[in-house]
Amino acid sequence: MRDLRRILLALTGLIAVRPAVAAVSSEEAAALKSRLTPFGAERAGNAAGTIPAWTGGDTSPFPGYVPGAPRADRFAGEAPLFAITAANLAAYRDHLPEGQLALLAKYPDYRLDVYPSHRTAAAPDAVYEATFGNATRTHAAESGLGHGIAEAAGGIPFPIPRSGGEAVWNHLLAWWGPARSDRLSTWFTAADGTLELTHRYRETVDFPYYYAGAEPGSFGPYYFKRREITEAPPTLAGRGYVQWQPLDSATTEPEAWQYLPGQRRVRKAPSLAYDTPTPDGAGILSFDDYYVFSGSPDRYAFTLLGKREMVVPYNNNRFAALPVERVAGPHHVAPEAMRYELHRVWVIDAVLAPGQRHLAPHRRLYLDEDTWFAVYCDAWDADGKLWKFSHGTMLDLPDLPGVVLGSVVTYDIENGGWILAFAFNGEAEQYKLTPPHPTADFEPEALAAEGVR
Repeated sequence: MRDLRRILLALTGLIAVRPAVAAVSSEEAAALKSRLTPFGAERAGNAAGTIPAWTGGDTSPFPGYVPGAPRADRFAGEAPLFAITAANLAAYRDHLPEGQLALLAKYPDYRLDVYPSHRTAAAPDAVYEATFGNATRTHAAESGLGHGIAEAAGGIPFPIPRSGGEAVWNHLLAWWGPARSDRLSTWFTAADGTLELTHRYRETVDFPYYYAGAEPGSFGPYYFKRREITEAPPTLAGRGYVQWQPLDSATTEPEAWQYLPGQRRVRKAPSLAYDTPTPDGAGILSFDDYYVFSGSPDRYAFTLLGKREMVVPYNNNRFAALPVERVAGPHHVAPEAMRYELHRVWVIDAVLAPGQRHLAPHRRLYLDEDTWFAVYCDAWDADGKLWKFSHGTMLDLPDLPGVVLGSVVTYDIENGGWILAFAFNGEAEQYKLTPPHPTADFEPEALAAEGVR
């Protein structure tokens, strides 16, 4: 059965989304050491001077920093340059996604406080060199970009993208570091303003793709492994998940297992993907809303629309340090808690691939040019109505170094209510960088033992 599925997936990819081999030439790749940053962003600032040049990013750890502790706000002394509100929206409309426009129209007290822009994104030299190598060798898997890529390791796979699918793989394989552990929570604010903790959990994550010295084929078929164990609410305590995400889903299936304390057994959970609602997401959050967009990209055909200057959440270390009660307003994030900056982003439109279905058949992703993380996602329903809107927060981690996707906010534009997911707020341990974890930590057999502790 598994072999048959792989054959069908491969045929679907060949028919629907298979592109040509897309590695760039050596001459084109040379721009990554001159005109472009090592990750493929424009090294220069913009003509107006409102986006600065990239000069290497933030690579100086905060004095006395203890691994895993909340990072300080590098720009705590800055005041907003201006605020975007419904009253002055006409001047800034082109710098915002559809979701922000909808929130400004719906809530009179909603605003975006815009601060000076800082291009803090950075990565180790080894990641830059791996990215340079990927530029001239990485290409679509035999089954097509929708299912996977080949000849990539240790860096951004397509720093000079030629298609929307390549850009989305850059997001899926953005630089987070090789491994981490943390405590996180998910909070739901209902349409009536009621705030509820729906999930608090311990998370362990490894990115074998970014292990030290990783080369194409050396780290195995899975680029990402994740385990979570629920601590609260009490009715869910001990529940656990393990997920493995492959670099090519046509030749290696994504794997997921679930442990439910009431059943006291581990079961395979193939439904923990795509548009399946998450159990703690109040009907708003789906599994592929994790990290703004995650999982296998095979249900969509992606179009690269180009690059725009946009106001995006960035350098939000202060947000992560605040208690939830300070950041969660009755209808949206408290405006004073969020920092926005002007940055350049890649815009990618996503519609259903032939023969596919999804509760959100149309999405639009906005990828930060310096990191490749999706900072925004607009999502429309089957009737063409704007349904959901997600945005990241972007944390500056100079000890990594890197700017990574922090907490994710997802709004139900149609019905009201919103989710704050992957929230570090109030946690003493936030995004603790660790050595790679033992392989056994991500085996399904470990879930039961962990869940009953």
